[in-house]
Amino acid sequence: MIDFVVHDEQDSVGVVVVEGAKSGQTLTGWVMEQDSELEIRARQDIPIGHKVAIANLRKGDTVIKYGVDIGRVVADIEAGEHAHVHNIKTKRW
Repeated sequence: MIDFVVHDEQDSVGVVVVEGAKSGQTLTGWVMEQDSELEIRARQDIPIGHKVAIANLRKGDTVIKYGVDIGRVVADIEAGEHAHVHNIKTKRW
């Protein structure tokens, strides 16, 4: 079963596609471009449609989702943590 989707292996986050991703759970992701899978242990509960970090990200890093720069990390994010507006901001402002 696929728990999250990643567009390309260069992405730093995936999108959770199931309800109830819980802290401590091993999540399986599908990397679409490479048609491969990866696993990550969730460090926090992550709502459906929200992002999970698939790599450790440090403050100032660029976040890549679906092959596109979606913003800048404003607080360190560990792989498996919820990546959202509390730790990622747009570069536009």
